[in-house]
Amino acid sequence: MAAAQRRVVISGIGVLTSIGLDATSYWDSLMHGRSGIKPFQFFDVSTLPTRMAGQIPEFGAKNYVVKEQRKNLRVMARAIQLAVAAAQLALDDGNVDKARLDPTRFGVEFGAGLLPTELEEIGPASLASFHQDTGVVSERDWGEKGIEVIQPLWMLKYLPNMLACHVSILHNAQGPNNSITEGDVGGLLALGEAFRIIRRNQADFFLVGGADSKMNPLSQVRQALFGFQSRRNDAPEKACRPFDKQRDGLIIGEGASVLVVEELEHAIGRGAKIYAEVVGVGSAFGLKEKSATNLSGITRAARVAMQQGGIGVEDLDHVNAHGLGTQKGDALEARCLHELLGSARKAPPILALKGYIGNLGAGSGLTELAASVLALKHGQSPGTLNCEEPDVPSPLTVIQKPQPVTKPNVLKVGYNDLGQCAAVVVRKWQG
Repeated sequence: MAAAQRRVVISGIGVLTSIGLDATSYWDSLMHGRSGIKPFQFFDVSTLPTRMAGQIPEFGAKNYVVKEQRKNLRVMARAIQLAVAAAQLALDDGNVDKARLDPTRFGVEFGAGLLPTELEEIGPASLASFHQDTGVVSERDWGEKGIEVIQPLWMLKYLPNMLACHVSILHNAQGPNNSITEGDVGGLLALGEAFRIIRRNQADFFLVGGADSKMNPLSQVRQALFGFQSRRNDAPEKACRPFDKQRDGLIIGEGASVLVVEELEHAIGRGAKIYAEVVGVGSAFGLKEKSATNLSGITRAARVAMQQGGIGVEDLDHVNAHGLGTQKGDALEARCLHELLGSARKAPPILALKGYIGNLGAGSGLTELAASVLALKHGQSPGTLNCEEPDVPSPLTVIQKPQPVTKPNVLKVGYNDLGQCAAVVVRKWQG
């Protein structure tokens, strides 16, 4: 007789965003339609075409670690600090007593992206290697002169795997540990990996997260050049408009989410409050030849996740979409969702959350999933901010204002700019 399938649940939520520094304040802002997208505050961006972002200027990492550990913050880039803080929030929310955990069965999985270096750390090395006559940085001089003026631990501060490393070290997590550097879908893919590891009985407890911050000059210039950002600088809170006919581009944000994810009996054994069960995960790649994005991977990843969970379209309360707010991205995503949902007698509505917080990069997927998990808990879904004229094919609809949750399952989908797609199905816990 086959052993019973191990079940995986979410039992803690740590969220840091421009609209809330914990799950409670995040949820309150979503339900009251508050946007965190404001004029840029960190440095002068007056020469850039986009001068707003979803920022957390009040964030201070030292408030989330014990005094003895604060010295370690010096070797953490901002995204790593956000990850460490969100992990502590998740443990607190989950009422986790780490002394009762088996550290060898305690894993950490994180989604991450490119961690940009600070100019004051890379600038002197660049100047030492720069040739005025040619206007370029010499590779030879970089190796001979530039490296000499860079701090010895500089690279460790910006390696994308350091989010998971620091969280593991701080909490003595000796189980499976991995970093998935897939940008916007990294967190969802990390959740998928933790889900499979728990089901295989190779761990019982995980901190699963994603974090990102682009609040520095290098990232802002890069986004201005390649990011397809909105130019609505006169109305920042209205700028990001997922699935709206008047959308004109994305807005960058910063933030982190970490979920406590564990095996069901393990959660029950420690008396955990359970938010939801993860019942299916899927991933796929959606590029045509010659790198023209078609995002067909969204449809295929979603079907895998739904089949795994035994979920049909009619069982979904809503689909939590990626919803970048770009003309092309939203159109392609809506087409994929129409293929997935359009034949249903009553297609579930679409929810998109970047109008509140912007695109958090590697922090996006789980932060947005957390909103749907909280919606299942509270019995009400937030609306899609700034979607005043929905631009999706019939019979699809967009949730524009808060509405009751009427079904126990939610599908979250996401993609990155190279076409990697991910999907997760969660079910309201009714135990």
